[in-house]
Amino acid sequence: MRACRVLRVFTRGETGGNRLGVVTDPSGLDGAAMQEIAALLGFSETVFLDCRGAVPTARIFTPAAEIPFAGHPLVGAAWVLAAAGAARRVACGIGEVPFRVEGERAWIEVAASREVEVAAPGAGSVAGLPVAVRSWMVRLPLRYLLLEARSEGMVAAARPDFARLAEQPWEGTLLFARAGSQVKARFFAPAVGVPEDPATGSAAVALASALAFSGEKEGSLSINQGDEAGAPSSIALLWSGGMVSVGGSVRADETRELDR
Repeated sequence: MRACRVLRVFTRGETGGNRLGVVTDPSGLDGAAMQEIAALLGFSETVFLDCRGAVPTARIFTPAAEIPFAGHPLVGAAWVLAAAGAARRVACGIGEVPFRVEGERAWIEVAASREVEVAAPGAGSVAGLPVAVRSWMVRLPLRYLLLEARSEGMVAAARPDFARLAEQPWEGTLLFARAGSQVKARFFAPAVGVPEDPATGSAAVALASALAFSGEKEGSLSINQGDEAGAPSSIALLWSGGMVSVGGSVRADETRELDR
């Protein structure tokens, strides 16, 4: 038996947030066993933290695949590690990621992606998504297609064809609309077992990277996501000097005992 803490990351006040499993004792578990646990829990991601070294190491799993980087697991891991008095860095598939915790809010900081290119505006239409005003392809190292819609209503009304999305040569799709510093977003990643994600920190990093690539070298946004998935969530996003900070509030729900 081992414990799994269940958190909600990027909550909107006390409500919503993206559920996360955090296992802080992965001893005796190989990748296949971690994947089995993640599939059983069924959250968008589950993170396994090995704290035996000077810098804790995180392995991140969706219900279907291990991935090198994701925002909401690392923000949740930061919150757990800070509460335990651990070092202010966590290592994952992209290297060491610094973090900080300020009250109920945890932040991670990563370099903006340099692998950004303009995508065809109609790229997402093959899967039933609206034609974009602007679109980009960003590698983080997973490939994300970013589609800027004309309005929040178009984002909310989108009905993606998940089967077609899973067949595309990218792993995740961010559909968003922006009004000043406010963003309405939805994220789809059926290729890695997450049809619609309630809150996606890595997609926020991709958005900052795309905007920097397009001339906005610094800025800040508040991203609202998850309403259509039944888990209203809010992500704070800051970028400047080639670095991106993603943060949000975290709530602890329960501790589950895993039969492994």
